[in-house]
Amino acid sequence: MSWKGHKQFSLIFATLKMALATFSSRILGLVREQVMAATFGASGITDAFTVAYRVPNMLRDLFAEGAFSSAFVPVFTKARLENEKASRILLWSMAILLGSMTLVIAGGVIYWAPFVVRIMTDDQFIADTERFEITVQMVRIMAPFLTLISLAALFMGALNSLKVFFVPALAPALFNIIMIASMIYLPPVVEAKGVHPIIALAIGVIGGGLAQMLLQVPLLFKKGFGPSGELELFGPYTKSILNRLGIGTVGVAATQINILITTILATGTQLGAVSWLTYAFLLFQFPVGILSVSIGGSNLVHFSEAWKAGKREEAKSTLATSYLFSWLLILPAFVLIMGLANETVHLIFERGAFSSRDSAQSAMALRQYMWGLPFYGLYKIFGPTFFSIDRPKIPVFISITAIAANIIFCLLMVPQYGFSILALGTSLSMMLNCFLQSVYLHKYLRLGAKFFISTRLVKFLISAGLSWLVLSWIRPLLYDFSAALLLRCVQYATCCLITVATYVAMLLVLGESKTVKAFLNKKK
Repeated sequence: MSWKGHKQFSLIFATLKMALATFSSRILGLVREQVMAATFGASGITDAFTVAYRVPNMLRDLFAEGAFSSAFVPVFTKARLENEKASRILLWSMAILLGSMTLVIAGGVIYWAPFVVRIMTDDQFIADTERFEITVQMVRIMAPFLTLISLAALFMGALNSLKVFFVPALAPALFNIIMIASMIYLPPVVEAKGVHPIIALAIGVIGGGLAQMLLQVPLLFKKGFGPSGELELFGPYTKSILNRLGIGTVGVAATQINILITTILATGTQLGAVSWLTYAFLLFQFPVGILSVSIGGSNLVHFSEAWKAGKREEAKSTLATSYLFSWLLILPAFVLIMGLANETVHLIFERGAFSSRDSAQSAMALRQYMWGLPFYGLYKIFGPTFFSIDRPKIPVFISITAIAANIIFCLLMVPQYGFSILALGTSLSMMLNCFLQSVYLHKYLRLGAKFFISTRLVKFLISAGLSWLVLSWIRPLLYDFSAALLLRCVQYATCCLITVATYVAMLLVLGESKTVKAFLNKKK
């Protein structure tokens, strides 16, 4: 497969624009977590925020990501290809429906907040009355975040379908900026009113969600997709989205049950376990957000457009480009973070209330998460593809199967091996998920074995393997845990540069010079 075609370059260029914007957001996200770690550490109160914030995030997976994005973009693309006016009506009809549904759910969360917290935690957590009450309070404050972030995701999906990628992907950066400001300036303000300082985080979540949504509205008007006053709340397009969303709900519900069980298991291991897993997952999500989500989002738009226009071979070529591009970018990220897990956590988080023990435990969880990184990247590509080809039940069935296997694995292994096994279970579950998705994609798209295991992929794997060996050799020579912060940053960056240079050099040696040049030229 060549990457010289216009469509392939369009896909790669869109991916890189999204990745650049997402990189900015993720850097700010790391700064946000650094400020949080330095201010609150990995304490029981931090666990309280983590549990409370997980409530709207669990629901967001249904209404703002995953099932909703996969359901909306193909239908919106089809409507736009058939009638642009119909797609504009569809957008704002979905905004009304989505806003109404999420507000009702948010109201329920506010009313039943104590019950929600009880089912998400164990007896040890609930026994700490102060922590329990603070968690309930934060759940109630952050409940409307579901509506704000759902509308933000709706607008982002529409803009992506209109080939606007950079600003929507940059919107989460604004969320992080507001969160950072809230942690710096609000704690003394809320404490002066007799409220625990960590409540400032919950306030920041609401402010950030509002800003993330509003940032995208002017772009919709600029593209001619502002509200026209016409609505079809239950027209054929909205019904199609709701039907797909209903199917996706089953898979998302299974995912949330998985999160719920793992949260309960984590709170029952040792104090700080939820936070260690959270910090590790944040670092794991860094390459996922920058690379996997960007590639998956771009693939969904381009694949859907080609498929809905009846261009089947072009659609499969788009999928093949996304598949290989994911491996190309994810493999060096896997090598770096897996090989520098201790150094990464130490450099980013270990200061203030975040101790060396917190670093060691978070790094242990991070290594377990990293085994699933390449497969998480493919999941972000494969899953939405089933919605584009009108097979939405397949990824749901696969997700339920993989999640059930993960729950059984964790229930059996956590009592013996502790909290980090929860991260490994997530990785193994993702491997199973991707394997099953590959089987079904092969069945429905007739992709062939060469699609999944090509000479080019073998070259990527060999290059990654050699770069791993080089990193393993230079890491103890270059990185000094006791050095000053600035020097450690230089040492860390040097390790990264040498490793990536080795990866690129091996690609050139193995005859992938066109791949490297195409990537660099398009990046410019």
